[in-house]
Amino acid sequence: MTITDQDCLRETLTFNEHFAAARADRPAREGTPGAAALTLLRRNRLGGDAPPTRLPQGRDRVIDGAVTVRTFVPDHVDGVYLHIHGGGWAFGSADGQDERLWRLAEQARLAVVSVDYRLAPEHPYPAGPDDCETAARWLVEHAAAEFGTRRLLIGGESAGAHLSLVTLLRLRDRHGITGAFRAAHLLFGAYDLSMTPSQRSFGNRRLLSNTESLRGVYELFTPGMGEEQRRNPEVSPLFADLTGLPPARIVVGTEDPLLDDSLSLAARWQAAGAPVRLGVVAGAMHGFTLFPLTITERELRRERDYLATA
Repeated sequence: MTITDQDCLRETLTFNEHFAAARADRPAREGTPGAAALTLLRRNRLGGDAPPTRLPQGRDRVIDGAVTVRTFVPDHVDGVYLHIHGGGWAFGSADGQDERLWRLAEQARLAVVSVDYRLAPEHPYPAGPDDCETAARWLVEHAAAEFGTRRLLIGGESAGAHLSLVTLLRLRDRHGITGAFRAAHLLFGAYDLSMTPSQRSFGNRRLLSNTESLRGVYELFTPGMGEEQRRNPEVSPLFADLTGLPPARIVVGTEDPLLDDSLSLAARWQAAGAPVRLGVVAGAMHGFTLFPLTITERELRRERDYLATA
């Protein structure tokens, strides 16, 4: 049976309704997550209520004597994908998506290197970006010897998309490195931590992310910063000069408070002179790829195809 776009939209919107209804009886999150909430989020799979599955194909190692990465290396390697996980800069981990990353490694013939960067609030800005920068520089210098290829790609989801872009900008601005990464793949990222209009207007809908939950994780990641400070391009890369960046694929759902972030970033990326593919997924909420939806399988295929050929 052929699944139409309308079928996908109905399935997605119905899922959103059920998701919001299931959360209706939970206390609304206001302000920054407390210690108990962070403990629960860090113990369980992103978006779920069960611990993630660690696969034996994943290998943990420490690079540069400081940063832990988790690697997935298939039999045939045509490139290296530097993956940066999401989780509001305060939870999530490099071993939180083993099944997805191993499938990507095998199908796209990529060595996947996922960064276990330090988390807020114990390690606020700039600790996480520092770790991602370290991992990226290590790959630029050692990918050929470690994995047999210099073809590098970078990307992530949500906070990981933000950190991926920050990393590319740091490589360019601090080290004069451009062109080392062939492409960026950015899923539903936050690029303006002073809050775009869609972030401000989304309200308290009980989806995976909303206005108040974003305010809470921004305070964890950048404690004490005011709105103007968060507009610093090193914190909010939507305000950065984007020249010299590689081609990108940018994806976001229409029911995501970060919709404006991706729309604006795609326009600025293209204006800066690099090719960009923008994917806007009808009805999708923030973090939709965490859930068993038709649009999730479709998006993961598109991600694989893009990274395999970029």
